[in-house]
Amino acid sequence: MLEHKVEVRAYWSKPTLNKNHIVENSQEEIQNIIDEMAADEWVLTSTNAASFGMALYVYLYFSRNKNL
Repeated sequence: MLEHKVEVRAYWSKPTLNKNHIVENSQEEIQNIIDEMAADEWVLTSTNAASFGMALYVYLYFSRNKNL
């Protein structure tokens, strides 16, 4: 049986000429989340992102086999 989990992070935009600043600044944190989850046998199954106002919300969907 599969167990599912969602991790959500919000990143706020700031005035800059670098249009990729959110991607560049969030990459290390997101990789750390994936690594920590993988250490606990979670597998990244999907991702999604949504913007609202000045924020970018990143959704990381994980699953793993549930040991009964």
